[in-house]
Amino acid sequence: MSGISLPRGLRTINRVVKALQGAGLRLGDIHVLTVVGRTSGRPRSTPVTPYEVDGARYVLGGYPGADWVRNARAAAEGTLAHGRRKRRVRLIEVPVADRGPMLRAFPEKVPNGVAMMVKAGAVTEGSPEEFEANADRFTVFRVVGA
Repeated sequence: MSGISLPRGLRTINRVVKALQGAGLRLGDIHVLTVVGRTSGRPRSTPVTPYEVDGARYVLGGYPGADWVRNARAAAEGTLAHGRRKRRVRLIEVPVADRGPMLRAFPEKVPNGVAMMVKAGAVTEGSPEEFEANADRFTVFRVVGA
């Protein structure tokens, strides 16, 4: 699991998703999260798929060291857009010890995200148990205000 690399074409897909969302089109459950860059101070956007566990919404940072995760951690707030609908949100990082239920739910709630993470080498099989066992590698943010 040490060899994680972004799936081929992911950057291009992300650009297309952001452009379509910017034009007001909804793409299933995919949203665009925009936070202020921690060093540039400029808005930085990335597609995410929020999912619900026990009445709360979460987003998963599945690639350790991802810039968007570091920016979200530093900003602790941003804008979540779904088509033309935009909402200001707070992003609260879930402590490693508390991530289990959110990580166990991810494969069922966001199966397309699991497929990309398997392709990238972030997980091998994508089972709920595997996600939970890697709580220290994946960042989970609770999304408040969405």
